[in-house]
Amino acid sequence: MLSDWLRVRAGRWASLDCGLSCPRQNGKNAILEVYELFVTVGLGRRVLHTAHEVKTGRKHFRRLRYFFGERAADPGAEFQELNKLVREIRNVNGQEGIYLTNGGSIELVARSKSSGRGFTVDTLVCDEAQELTDDELQAINPSISAAPSGDPQTIFAGTPPGPRASGEVFTKLRRAALSRTGRTPCWHEWSLEGEVDLDDREGWYAANPALGHRLSLEVVEAERSKYSDAGFARERLGMWDQTATAEVIDQQIWADLKDPASRAASRITLGIDVSPDRSTATVAVAGLRQDGRWHVGIDQMASGTAWIAAWVEQRCQQADVRGVVVDGASQAATMIDELRARRIRVTSTGVHDMAQACGQFYDCAMQGDLRHIGQIQLAVALASARPRPVLSGQAWAWNRKNVDADITPVVAATLALWGAQSAKTKRAVRPGSGGGRVTVL
Repeated sequence: MLSDWLRVRAGRWASLDCGLSCPRQNGKNAILEVYELFVTVGLGRRVLHTAHEVKTGRKHFRRLRYFFGERAADPGAEFQELNKLVREIRNVNGQEGIYLTNGGSIELVARSKSSGRGFTVDTLVCDEAQELTDDELQAINPSISAAPSGDPQTIFAGTPPGPRASGEVFTKLRRAALSRTGRTPCWHEWSLEGEVDLDDREGWYAANPALGHRLSLEVVEAERSKYSDAGFARERLGMWDQTATAEVIDQQIWADLKDPASRAASRITLGIDVSPDRSTATVAVAGLRQDGRWHVGIDQMASGTAWIAAWVEQRCQQADVRGVVVDGASQAATMIDELRARRIRVTSTGVHDMAQACGQFYDCAMQGDLRHIGQIQLAVALASARPRPVLSGQAWAWNRKNVDADITPVVAATLALWGAQSAKTKRAVRPGSGGGRVTVL
């Protein structure tokens, strides 16, 4: 892992961002120590080490301080070559730092919305990265913008975010690495995924490189009896909880797809979704634009469900609607019979269709093939929606659990886009039932 972090291409770091996700007590801090010692002592780089809590940063500082003892009574006195490099060691709480005669330094700070201001360094280390928020990163990241070396690097190290952890930055970094989108970071992860037997000892060893060395089997067995299943999966098996991750599509990426004049000119399809408590519902529209890109948007969003059938019937009379799509496993499935009574044919999706729909929605957005008019309700829903694994972890679909906002707009839009693209879509209006034709919707 250190070789990957320190790999050089054409005289510069091969990876500007490097990430490590690993269960606790597997040597993460030792890796950070070795890395920081090498780049400061060997390369003369300035390092800013950040942690979520002051006590964590202090503990790391004491471990580093061991190598640079200034007095014979200090344990670090055995490292004479390192001692000779010391220019100053600052022990003031909140301003800890080790400064070397070669220009290298290691400074430590606890993160906050303003904690990184005033620092100018070459390397930024974000320990406890599962707690790192966008606001905190925006505060500390400028510290490497004008790196004295001209070659900045950021290290993110942590564990999978828990239900109370932010996980914003760490999750986006992991997603970028696994999806290989944009500038791909260097990423190392020890974890299990999919359907896992939590009592399988082979899985324990696979997820914990220190097991059998500094981490004993008896300790892990005791943890298994004390932890909840979710806690053991996260803390000891390194498993990422999909319901706790950040938004699937970055808000800036979504904002860049905005086109106030966007309209669907053909293959117009409606998607319907109803919230689990049936308090709100959304009818979304998707279709092909004249320029060959896809359009999605909210056609109508309102309380309850009584309005849906009449609204969809009206839209089918006003426009040449290709299809009406409903998730057969959702609350919206109860609308199918009422729509059929109005001579509206409905395409009902299953889990395979939904997984495909989510994948297509994501791909269209990330590849820039999608446009929307900037409706705030859709943006809020997209920011709140989370992925959940389906098909034994081989795909994902939208997850309604642990969300603070109504995600029916994004689910309906996903279904509508799938219907506009799929050959499975049934014609919405039966022949002879009076469907009209309007070219755009």
